[in-house]
Parts: sequence; C-alpha cells; structure tokens
Amino acid sequence: MYLKAFRLIIITTVVAFGSLMAIAQTTDPSASPFDPPKEEPPKGVREVMAKLRIDQEKKEYQEMLDRGETALKLSDELESSLEISRNLTDADRTKLASLEKIVKKIRSDLGGADEKSDETEAIEKPSSLMDGFKALKGTAAKLVEELKKTTRFSISASAIQTSNALLKMTRFLKFWK
Repeated sequence: MYLKAFRLIIITTVVAFGSLMAIAQTTDPSASPFDPPKEEPPKGVREVMAKLRIDQEKKEYQEMLDRGETALKLSDELESSLEISRNLTDADRTKLASLEKIVKKIRSDLGGADEKSDETEAIEKPSSLMDGFKALKGTAAKLVEELKKTTRFSISASAIQTSNALLKMTRFLKFWK
C-alpha cells in the first residue's frame, strides 16, 4: 500500500515537473499557459480597423495642411500689423509664439526633430524688422506649397528644412530689438 502511494507521488511529481519544463520553453515568456490562445480577429473586424486607421491618417494629414494655412495666415497678419505700427507689439509677440508652436507641430508631423546642430547654422539676417517679416511670410508660403505637394504616405525633407528655417526666423524675430 505504501509502495502504491509512493509510486503515485513519484508519477505526479514527474508529470508536474514535465509540465513546468514545457511551459518554460514557450516562445513568449510573458504568456501564461492559462491565457486563451490569441486568434486573428474576423475579416470584417480587420477591415473596419483598417478603414478607421486610414480615416485617422487622412484626418491627421488634413490637420497638418490646415496648420500650414494657419501659419501662413499668422505670418500675413504679422506683416500687416508691422506695416501699420512699425514696431513689435505684445500681440505680435504672442502671434510669433503661436506661429512657432504651429510650425513645431508641423515639423513633428513630418517626422523632423529639433536638432541642436541646426541651431548653429546661420540664417540670413534681415536688415530691418519689415524685411524679416516679409521673409517670414515668404518662408511660410513656401512651407504651405511644399505641404500641399506631399501625401500622407510621404516624408518631405524639403518641407522639414523649410519648417526649420521658419522656426529659426520666428525665434530671431521674437527677440528683435
């Protein structure tokens, strides 16, 4: 009787040890053996998910184009304001800050990053504040043109460079004395 109990304990131990060894050799170490197997969602669900992803990408692309138009509008307003007052007002500085924020978001959407090595690169410094704002407006217009040439599937290096130039110009004009 003790022999049968001993055999049962030995067999149970071997089976438990074998199970643990099999579990340890699974391909995904984070997966629990008690989790249900992951299955592909049905075809209809995959199609709906793909359609939603495409719609989201289209929406994000359109928002980027709208930001470009907003940046152009702000640069135009800044140039008009400067023609009237001949000086930077607090409202103009606020618009410059919001223009900088919009252009940073555009650059981020394009896949560009803030590189410190670009900061040392010299920009063509305008001779007057008015020339600076005309250059700002021209660069903003160039950015909008380049954004319109892109698709939601492409990354435009020239648009990233133009956005970097526009950022440098806004930072330069923000601290104009």
